[in-house]
Parts: sequence; C-alpha cells; structure tokens
Amino acid sequence: MPDTPYLFVDVDRLERNLQSLARWAAEHDVVLRPHAKTHKCAQIAQRQLAVGAVGLTVATIGEAEAFADAGVTDLFIAYPLWLSGGKAHRLRDLADRVTMSVGVDSIGGARRLAEGLAGAPVQVLAEVDSGMHRSGVDADHVAEIAIAARDAGLDVAGVFTFPGHGYGPGTARDAAAQEAAALSAASKALRDHGFDAPVVSGGSTPTVRLADPGVVTELRPGVYAFYDAQQVELGSASVEDVALTAVATVVSVSGERIVLDAGSKILGADRPAWTTGFGRLADHLDARIVSLSEHHAVVDFLAGSRTPELGDVVRVIPNHVCSAVNLVDELYAGTTPGDDTEPWPVIARGANA
Repeated sequence: MPDTPYLFVDVDRLERNLQSLARWAAEHDVVLRPHAKTHKCAQIAQRQLAVGAVGLTVATIGEAEAFADAGVTDLFIAYPLWLSGGKAHRLRDLADRVTMSVGVDSIGGARRLAEGLAGAPVQVLAEVDSGMHRSGVDADHVAEIAIAARDAGLDVAGVFTFPGHGYGPGTARDAAAQEAAALSAASKALRDHGFDAPVVSGGSTPTVRLADPGVVTELRPGVYAFYDAQQVELGSASVEDVALTAVATVVSVSGERIVLDAGSKILGADRPAWTTGFGRLADHLDARIVSLSEHHAVVDFLAGSRTPELGDVVRVIPNHVCSAVNLVDELYAGTTPGDDTEPWPVIARGANA
C-alpha cells in the first residue's frame, strides 16, 4: 500500500465517466477531443482514445511532446502561442511526428507562428471569446485573424472557444448558449470569407452536455474523466461519479476537528469564493476542510458528529483535480485504495512550456 498521502484513481468510475460522455457525443454526432491537462497520464489518454476520442487537447508544447512520445497522433494546443526560437523548433519537430493544430487570436501571433513554422504542416484554429474574456476575439474579428493566418501561409482549420465562465453556480446554461452564439457567428464569418474550415470546437466539463450539436463539431472537456469537488458543488457530477481522491491519514484529533496529512502540496490550493471549503471528504460530506497548510488539512465536523479516529484513512476530493494531479509523479489506480493498486506515471507533470 502506498504511504499516505497519495492520489487514487477508481478505475471503474473512470471507465464509467469516459464511456458515458463518449456515448453522449456519439448520440449527438459530435466528436470528443478531451483536454489532457487534467490527467497528464498515458493510461487515461489511451482509454479516452479507445472509446472514440479523435485526439487530445493539451495546454502546452511540453504536454504535446509528452503525449506524442506516448503514441498519441492527433493533438491540439488550445491556446494562442507566441513562438520563441526554441518553441518554433519543438513545434516543427512535433509536426513531423503527429497531426498538430494550435490556436491563434491575433494578426501578430499568426505571422509569428508562420515564421516559426517555416512551412511545417500545422493547422490553426482562430479563437473566439464566448464570454470568459481570457484569450480570443469577438466573432466580428475572427475573419481578419483567419485572413492574416492564411495570407501568412497557414492552414486555417476552423474556430474554437472555451466557455470557462460556466465554472460558477447557475452559470453553465448561459455560458453554453453564449458559446453556441459565438461559434455560430465565427464559423459563418469564415464561410462568408471563403474558408472551408470544418472544425467548430468548444466545451468544458460544466457545459459539455449543454452544447449545441447543431453548432459544434467537437468538444474538449477535461475534468469529466475524474470530476472533483467543484463539479460536485456545481451539480455537474455526484460524489459517486468522482474517480480521483487523495487518500490521507488522520494525524490529530481535537473534539470535532481533525487534521489530515494531506495539504496544499497534494490537494492544490484552489478555492473559488463560491465553494464551501478546500475540498470535500468523500465519506463525510457534512464535514468541511476549513484550512490548508502545505502538508496538512484541518477538517471541521458538525457538533455531535462521529469523527474519524487517529490513524484512520480517509478519502479527500480535491477542489480542482487538474492542479492536484500536477503535484504528483504517479497516480495509483485500482478498484479500492490499498495494496492492489497500479502506479500510473503523470507523464506531463510540470510540462508548463
């Protein structure tokens, strides 16, 4: 049995989550390109591809390299890149090995990308801002980005967005509607300017089943493989859907307060204002993680509750599973926590560039 704390993957729940969304996508005639920054793990990528994913989404060139090394042949970096000389060389190398696509959201970025690629076969998708207000442009300006990319010699494959503003209580339905409107306007603008750009890409875990299959052709959720405490609080999943937990030991008890040996260096420190704590205890849903230090979590129970005892092992659902995974070298996969688990390397851990 691994020493606590460690991250445990419930393989049965993982498979159920992957297959459930794969069926939904097939029924709605859209394809899945899951975001691998959630799991960063070859074993999980292989399972996603086996149930029908067309490829993977990644966040960085480093993540793309890790999954290319693991045998994935179709990758999309879903962010605008500004290529340094080193990044240009790495992206050209990837283009020789896999089908590669990247995001672009500016004329300057498109020209820089074309210069760095020097004719390497990388497709681009123009990013439209559907309401998150991070990267991307208004739909009215997507065509000028695409024209600049085409004029620079790039192959424009379509448009994409990220409805990340659906990560909030009661916001998913509006975010999905805004995603559909932005993508519809952006793809029409490209058609009106003579582009045959068939990819219309969106999606996030809170909004994925609210996406308009009459607009999108592919969806890129990531967290759905595991889910996490945020998704439970948002109503995107139940506790029974959560496939990754941190296994921790009770190291101190004082009345209705316990302390676990899992802190921010295993759970991550994310806590949006609307969440009710720094994660949840999978088997004690009324308890609240009220504070984290680097190696400890403080958990309060309701007055009169029966608390775990000193030395007990408990399962903690991280708030943000992507951050938690990036903190460990291995996930331990099995049907229950304990001796009969298999280590799955986190191959893209720390691949931030």
